[in-house]
Amino acid sequence: MDQRLSLVTLGVADLARALRFYEDGLGWRRGNQNAEVAFFQLPGIILALWSRAELAKDARLPDQGGDGFGGVALAFNARSRAEVDGVLAEATAAGATLLKPAEEVVWGGYAGYFADPDGHVWEVAHNPFWTIRTDGSVSLEAPVQER
Repeated sequence: MDQRLSLVTLGVADLARALRFYEDGLGWRRGNQNAEVAFFQLPGIILALWSRAELAKDARLPDQGGDGFGGVALAFNARSRAEVDGVLAEATAAGATLLKPAEEVVWGGYAGYFADPDGHVWEVAHNPFWTIRTDGSVSLEAPVQER
């Protein structure tokens, strides 16, 4: 198996509400017009929004329902601490719940968390030890220091 991730699917309780959050609130552009599933092209990966019940059915898992923590956090890596603060403010203005305000973290970065309207957890972090390329993709390589 290749070492890569192609798609993340979030099971949502209400697709219309999720689309209002991601499209209208965050300004993301949808890559399809299917009424039952939404795809967002991200750098090197696709984010899908689909009915939580249908996702559970498709995976042959019981849908436990509720908005409890599912043991998964998505992450947005920012280019600066100021961008972390801006993204958290934008998300909460769009209807997200701020779970943890941004703060310095033990590993040397700066991070906070929000939950989208379905309770999906997002970390927003600035990691000064990683590189974010111009296309938005993240690399474990340290940033090049200008001389």
